[in-house]
Amino acid sequence: MTSTSFKGVHKTLHFKIFTHSLTSIAIILLLYNHTSAQLNGKTKDQQPLLGYRTAKILTVNGLKFKDLNKNGRLDRYEDWRLSNEERSQDLLSKMSLEEKVGFMLISTTRLKNDWSFEAPKNKEPITSDFNEEDLVTTTNMFTHKSLPVPIMTAAGTTKAVTQFHLRHFILRANVSARILAEWGNKLQALCESDGLGIPAIVASNPRNHITKDASIGLSVGKTAFSTWPGELGLSAMRDLGLVREFANIARQEWAATGLRKGYMYMADLSTEPRWQRIEGTFGENAEWVAKMTTEIVIGFQGAKLNPTSVALTTKHFPGGGAGEGGQDPHFEWGKYETFPGGMFENNLIPFKAAIKAGTSSIMPYYSVPKDTKYEKIAYAYNKVVIRDLLRDKLGFEGIINSDTGPIEMMPWGAENLSITERYKRTLEAGVNLYSGTADPAKLLETVKSGLVNRKLIDESVHKLLIEKFALGLFENPYVDEEAAERIAGNAKFQERASLAMRKSIVLLRNETKVLPLKPRTKVYFETYLQRKGIPSPGNIYSANADNYNVQFVNKPEEADVILLWITPGTKSLFESDGSPLYLSLSKNAVDVGYVNSLTAKKPTILAINYTNPWVIDEIYNDAMKSNIKGVLATFGTSTDALLDVVTGKFNPTGKMPFTTPVSEKAVQTQKTDVPGYMEGPNYGLFQYDEGLSYE
Repeated sequence: MTSTSFKGVHKTLHFKIFTHSLTSIAIILLLYNHTSAQLNGKTKDQQPLLGYRTAKILTVNGLKFKDLNKNGRLDRYEDWRLSNEERSQDLLSKMSLEEKVGFMLISTTRLKNDWSFEAPKNKEPITSDFNEEDLVTTTNMFTHKSLPVPIMTAAGTTKAVTQFHLRHFILRANVSARILAEWGNKLQALCESDGLGIPAIVASNPRNHITKDASIGLSVGKTAFSTWPGELGLSAMRDLGLVREFANIARQEWAATGLRKGYMYMADLSTEPRWQRIEGTFGENAEWVAKMTTEIVIGFQGAKLNPTSVALTTKHFPGGGAGEGGQDPHFEWGKYETFPGGMFENNLIPFKAAIKAGTSSIMPYYSVPKDTKYEKIAYAYNKVVIRDLLRDKLGFEGIINSDTGPIEMMPWGAENLSITERYKRTLEAGVNLYSGTADPAKLLETVKSGLVNRKLIDESVHKLLIEKFALGLFENPYVDEEAAERIAGNAKFQERASLAMRKSIVLLRNETKVLPLKPRTKVYFETYLQRKGIPSPGNIYSANADNYNVQFVNKPEEADVILLWITPGTKSLFESDGSPLYLSLSKNAVDVGYVNSLTAKKPTILAINYTNPWVIDEIYNDAMKSNIKGVLATFGTSTDALLDVVTGKFNPTGKMPFTTPVSEKAVQTQKTDVPGYMEGPNYGLFQYDEGLSYE
């Protein structure tokens, strides 16, 4: 037995692990390396690893079980020999209505001193201790003139667990692997000590990507985990094997730190090029996005959800990439999704793949559909879309998890309904798990009032319990904190991520075979990124030329070749104000005059970082492009990766995940639901799937 004391939970708790003859670390590492087939192939009497702090251990016929409800006997839900179905039904019968309702909320939670949605209020370091504030209401994330209600709440962790009965949490803090693991273990210990001993599940947005728009609710950005190209970059690799390897590596990192649920990935199509969430998609081609989605789901979950899986929440059903004017339904001015091309069904192709691959959960978006046969109400309220289409027609049997705040924040089409009426409508539509509030009072009021059939509550809780049992959380929700540090972001994982960064780069033009650069070429390398008109510091690159067999110079006049890497500075999604969206560079923080004066000085290699399908005709047209000898596309990668490609250390193989429009006029007149490669022969400058190699 091993025992470690922790503070911060009302009383001292102890971590005891039943180990047989193996050490705890060896068992954990063994579990990480097991395949799904090995785990699912265990016999009903094969003793699993039990992780516990306060629960007593029962011995039955020589086998060990956790007495989670502390009644001194083995209940069916505590018996790991039984099926997940049997265990779920037994636990459901023991839960009070209050426990069931709390179980249907997934709330943002915070660490001590982690001001995720606010400016820091002190300078104390973030620790793994709980944030013990009572109930925090956040009102600065969105602006809705028509909705004078709180838009997001987060309870102090102890209150959330012991009074609100929450067992689903979203962690948005960007901290070390050790802190993640310590905090998660404390949370699980608290849950184990309370009531029926139901463990928690902790979810997060993506944590493994280089992204320009690292925002609450979108992506955490660069973290302690291995750093991979953005989602568009993964798609541009055109390497499904490496995509699955990415997902499997990320799974190991997440599971090692106690993150067992991913609010990811987006199966949406990038058909509306102005949409500010395109960076999180896999591109515009539905069939290819379906293949990407399949590899992602299997890589994170395995062939079947099991104790080494990270359960995924595929979003945003039935596809959010066709927003009117490119606007996003987080805001009232972006609530409509339009289908002038009649391609609603095209959006479903990646979701069908996710369902076939076994995704644990699907998240409907806030959008209100136009130009369809469906009712003009947000998808979370839309019974025909959720129950008839997603459940009955597509056969999805997993969890339907609302996006954050469809009740209080973005109730598009249901603004005139009361809060209890909104809950009633969404429950009947099929929502099982609600994101955006920590306080179950209104949902409980809805159920107690008799407005809805309580069978809907039991159906939802049953599905949520099945997921927890499948993930093995009832047997061992704890992680090894030292192992978490070793696993997350280790050199072997980062080596594979670095390969992905290079494979994600697309070579689009190579006039006179200027690339790869010849040895001893004098290169002026500038990375161009402006934020609100202020150039970023240190944008002239200088390094040891021996690494690349070229010479870096500090002035363009001294160079043989200029390498200019532009990252357009579009507004973040949550800086949106409803004004029209454009894709031309001058509308996205690029000083076109400066760029043109620079490229006129010497032969230029132009690299563009694409978070959207930028229009580059202001700097690359018949009058100006004669001096631009090469063009590359990046999608969130490293400087080293780009230099490896331009100097020939790595042969580019990437392909474009979307079509880039030839002009702003083409952007403004395209059909929101039609992929760029189907918009016609005069639409694209760089075509979908275009990409060159040196060989």
